[in-house]
Amino acid sequence: METPDLHESLRSLRVWDPEVTTLPAFDPATAPPAPLALFTGWFAEAVAAGQTEPHTMSLATSDAAGLPDVRTVMLHGADADGWAFASHSHSRKGGHLAARPYAALGFYWPVLGRQVRVRGPVTAAPSAAGQADLHARSTGALAAALTGRQSEVLGSVEELARASAAAWERAQREPDAPVASWTLYRLVPEEVEFFQGDARRQHVRLHYRRTEDGWARELLWP
Repeated sequence: METPDLHESLRSLRVWDPEVTTLPAFDPATAPPAPLALFTGWFAEAVAAGQTEPHTMSLATSDAAGLPDVRTVMLHGADADGWAFASHSHSRKGGHLAARPYAALGFYWPVLGRQVRVRGPVTAAPSAAGQADLHARSTGALAAALTGRQSEVLGSVEELARASAAAWERAQREPDAPVASWTLYRLVPEEVEFFQGDARRQHVRLHYRRTEDGWARELLWP
């Protein structure tokens, strides 16, 4: 089979095709004094606009040597305690956060040409909060957590199938089964940036920065 040329494919693609994307106006002068309210509003607008999986986000961490890593995870909530996500404490990301408890999040909602970037220190919630978070999710999420060897080397797909089948059986039989390593993490934002795309590339970037007196706001060049 002939392999398609990557560069030709890239040149054929469009960003923010008007058939599927609407670029709303954004006046930063009307933005609220703190970023959480604006994030909540933008999230609701992304959902209403039909954005696929708007709750997925990129999570960037770094290991003990300072080398970066990134992956896509699910947002579990955002409130006064921070932006929340979850994982096993022994996973790669869990190890990174134990060594360097600081991270960055990235949301991309192309249906509206919007991005949101968040970064700040990360703390682990009490174990009870992590277990409550897990048991509020689906049977499949519990089964995946019960499989429990995230980021370890896997010997074969057959080994995974056996472990997964056993985990599903237990999750259905014990919907409150504990998973001690499951951890709810909260990123407390020090910086939050809101990016609104513009068809003429006059993108609006509103940057919130936490200070001793609250939140400072500033515009950034696109």
